[in-house]
Amino acid sequence: MEKNQYLKSFISTDWKSGIAVFLVALPLCLGIALASGAPLIAGLIAGIVGGTVVAILSGSELSVSGPAAGLTILVFNAIQSLNSYSTFLLAVVLAGLIQIGLSLLKLGKIGSFFPSSVIRGMLVAIGIVIILKQIPHALGDDFDFIGEFEFFQQDGNNTFGEIMAAFSTFKPGAIIISISGLFILSNWTKAAEKLEFLKNIPASLIVVLLGIFANFGFKLLIPDWYLGDSKDHMVNLPNFASFGDFLHVFQFPDFSALNQGGVYKVALTLAIVASLETLLSLEATDSLDPQKRISSADKELLAQGIGNVTSGLIGGIPLTSVIVRSSTNIYAGAKTRMSGILHGILLLISVLFLSSWMNLIPLACLASVLLYTGYKLAHPKEFKKVLSEGWKQWVPFLTTIVVVVFVDLLWGIFIGTSIGLLFVIFTSYESVITVHQKENSFLIRFKKDVTFLHKMTLKTILQKIPENSLVFIDAKQAHFMDHDIQLMLKEYMETANLKNIEIDYQKTHERI
Repeated sequence: MEKNQYLKSFISTDWKSGIAVFLVALPLCLGIALASGAPLIAGLIAGIVGGTVVAILSGSELSVSGPAAGLTILVFNAIQSLNSYSTFLLAVVLAGLIQIGLSLLKLGKIGSFFPSSVIRGMLVAIGIVIILKQIPHALGDDFDFIGEFEFFQQDGNNTFGEIMAAFSTFKPGAIIISISGLFILSNWTKAAEKLEFLKNIPASLIVVLLGIFANFGFKLLIPDWYLGDSKDHMVNLPNFASFGDFLHVFQFPDFSALNQGGVYKVALTLAIVASLETLLSLEATDSLDPQKRISSADKELLAQGIGNVTSGLIGGIPLTSVIVRSSTNIYAGAKTRMSGILHGILLLISVLFLSSWMNLIPLACLASVLLYTGYKLAHPKEFKKVLSEGWKQWVPFLTTIVVVVFVDLLWGIFIGTSIGLLFVIFTSYESVITVHQKENSFLIRFKKDVTFLHKMTLKTILQKIPENSLVFIDAKQAHFMDHDIQLMLKEYMETANLKNIEIDYQKTHERI
């Protein structure tokens, strides 16, 4: 894409979607760092690197990268096992180098092997998880960080228990702010059709401004509804008095730990998990792209590798392509990578100059933005569409949803894909060999690829052929025939004369 096209896209739509992604990414960066046991600034560093370095080099126009909730437990355990955050940063750098190696080996194509039913199930599941996890924040229960996506939480509670607890301790101010935000987001497009100037204003920005002013209004008029100035219900961005103070927060990897075997184990684990999450997110992002562009997975892995090396070198936690931010980007109208780049720049500016202003934002209004994104991802029409495609599509689709919601993303993808593969094997198994009989004549026809999985079917067919029969074996349509099948046919033909069975075997090319 040419530079002037990026500029036109930025002026028309991408600046608005960049603001939307920034508003969602800001609390996510902080919350994920907190849950990972890393310094808060480490999450912001990863978000800034993901929004600048990775966005510029990315193989996708719409994918947005940053710290991922799916890595929180892995990162937390890694920091504990290595006994030093600086040693962990070395593992992040090495993980990035491994990802660069994977991209050079062209292993990004692995993401294309996941069934579309599983990818769609993953998107719907993430939408459901977002909705379930943001309900407490919309009600004013902000004691779990806003990017927490695990069903079984670290505090011993679970998602449903947290929702029930939130209803019993709801904050009227938070409910008003979140419902108002949802109303604005869901009606903004219709309003913009009637009032042309609204098309040039990001709906998410209006939601945030409304949340800030509403909270001030509560302070003046209804103090009991005021959400306070504490970090519990508001964005909690670190304050830096000067640029020099900001530079002092950077931590650097301990390269003297290169002789520790545990570092390489952590690095390899991080590289594999982060790469899988990136490739899955990339597939999902492409499926949401209105223009249906096909991203370069190998280029994306390279960008992620360079991003993790950069993040690790300056004190940031690992990053991946993240579907929550990417889907927010798409639904906000993004067309090119300029929106992702703007979100990274805004993260940097907010850290350096706007922290006191950012800390006025109630989490309830950000919850409404995420709730709206979750609804778009898990829209009921997606269920209806997949259910209409038959049980071989909706079984892995629903399985993926259930496992992602109640376990985690990677397990959901693994189990959903496994079921999808079983259906492929079953379909292949039942349609490869056909038998037609007319009196004492039998036609056995092989279609597609014939493997050892079909041995029992063929054995049963051959056993049922009576004496004094005429058997035609047609293998002209088979592209491949396994050695076990060839051996079985050879042995049958050698002994067929014992039953006075005459065989006419028509083979295809020498490949069989």
